[in-house]
Amino acid sequence: MIIIKEYLDFVIFGLLALMSFVSIWLTLERLLHYKSMNLEQFRHKESLKIDLTQHLTTIANIASNAPYVGLLGTVAGIIITFYDMGQAGNIEVKNIMLGLALSLKATAAGIAVALPAVVFYNSLLRKVEVLLGKWQIARDTQDR
Repeated sequence: MIIIKEYLDFVIFGLLALMSFVSIWLTLERLLHYKSMNLEQFRHKESLKIDLTQHLTTIANIASNAPYVGLLGTVAGIIITFYDMGQAGNIEVKNIMLGLALSLKATAAGIAVALPAVVFYNSLLRKVEVLLGKWQIARDTQDR
């Protein structure tokens, strides 16, 4: 239990930091890719969709799972708090509240990672729709 207690914050916050970094990195990569795209090179709508939506699933997975990672840290922190209370034999409100407050920071961090990832995902999805629309308009204009 001592190992878990010592490394819990590092593991949870490290994982959340990694998720945040990946989310930002993939969002920037997608935005740069969209900016440099030549829509005319695509003959089929499905191949364009495949290219446009690459990596969006990863961003969506980060957005949906970051709160769970934070919740895992919170639950583990609460378990550690109760374990320490049982081992100590005396129950001081100060120690309980401190342990619970510190464990809740993991949930807050998970939500803080998820919220921007949801915004990134929705913004990129809208950009995909716009680019598909522009491709379709160009395609319809060529066919006339």
